[in-house]
Amino acid sequence: MDHDPAGTTDAGPVGLVECTRGELVESVHRGSFCIADAGGRALVDAGPVDAPVFPRSTLKPLQLAAMLRSGLELPEELLALGASSHSGAAVHRDGVRRILALHGHDETALRNVAALPLGEPEREEWLRAGHGPVPVCQDCSGKHAAMVATCVVNGWSVDDYLSLDHPLQQAIERTVTELTGEQPASVSVDGCGAPLFAVSLRGVATAYARLATAAEGTAEGRVAAAMRRFPELVGGEGRDVTQLMRAVPGLVAKDGAEGVEALALPNGTGVAIKVADGSDRARLPVALAVLESLGVDQAALRTVPVPPVLGGGVPVGRLQVPSSVRRLLAAG
Repeated sequence: MDHDPAGTTDAGPVGLVECTRGELVESVHRGSFCIADAGGRALVDAGPVDAPVFPRSTLKPLQLAAMLRSGLELPEELLALGASSHSGAAVHRDGVRRILALHGHDETALRNVAALPLGEPEREEWLRAGHGPVPVCQDCSGKHAAMVATCVVNGWSVDDYLSLDHPLQQAIERTVTELTGEQPASVSVDGCGAPLFAVSLRGVATAYARLATAAEGTAEGRVAAAMRRFPELVGGEGRDVTQLMRAVPGLVAKDGAEGVEALALPNGTGVAIKVADGSDRARLPVALAVLESLGVDQAALRTVPVPPVLGGGVPVGRLQVPSSVRRLLAAG
C-alpha cells in the first residue's frame, strides 16, 4: 500500500529538505520529526517518530536536569555551559575551568576526548596560538565538568564517572526515562565518551515540552532558564542554536550530531527532528519551517539565515522544505 510521503508514522523517513542548484533539485535529505505536547501527544509528525534514535547532544539538558536533581549547584551561566555543545571560545573554556575549580579539580579530571574547538573562528584562533587538541576545547567539556562537580557534591568517585553503572549515569538514565516517558531502547557511547540512551523522537519532543513548561526553581525549570538567558554559552557566536534562542522569546533549543535538533516553545510545544543521513545542514531549514507553522514571527526567524548552496563562491541554490511537508505542517 502506498503512503503519503510526508504524513504517516509507519512509513520510512520522508523528504524533509531539498537542495537545489540552479533550477534543479540536486539532492534530498530524508528524515522524521515530531511535534508533541508535554503529555506525549503527537500534534504533527512525519516518519517513524516512535522508533528509537540516539538524540546525541539534545540529551544534554536532560542530563543536566539529572545532575541538578542530584544536588549540583552552579551559577546560572555555568548551568547553561553544562547543557552546551559550545564552540570552544575563551568564555567557554574559562567557564569549564571555573566549574572544575569550584569543586576542587582542574582539566585533568575531564574524561571527554581531546579536540580542537568546534567553532571555525575559535578553532583558527586556537591553532594560530600554537595549540593542539585538548579536552577543555571539546564541545562537550561543559557537560563533563558538570558531571565531575556532581560527583564531588555526592562523594562519588570521579575517575570512573562515565561508567554506565556509576551512580551519576544511573541517575541520568532515571531522569531521561521520566522526562521522555520511555525506557531507553538501547545504550551506546556518545562521541565525547558519555553513555548515550536511545529514545524516540516523540520522547525527545515530550521531554523538551516538559523542560519549557517546568516550574521555576525545579531542576528542569532551572535548566530551561539558564539556556534562555545565556544562549551564547549553549552554542556560540554565529551558531544557529544560539541565534534561534535569541530570536524567539522563551525558546529552548539544542542541536545534536547526526542531524538531530530539539526545541520547545514556552507554551509547551516540543519538537524533535532527525535527519536520516545525519546531515547537519538539513536541521535548520526544518526547524525554521516548524517554528513558522507554530506561529513564530517570520521576521524573527529571518534573522537566523539558512546557509546558501554555493557555486564558484556565490549562491546558486538553496536548502528548502518541500511543499508536501509544509502542507502537513499547515494542516496540523
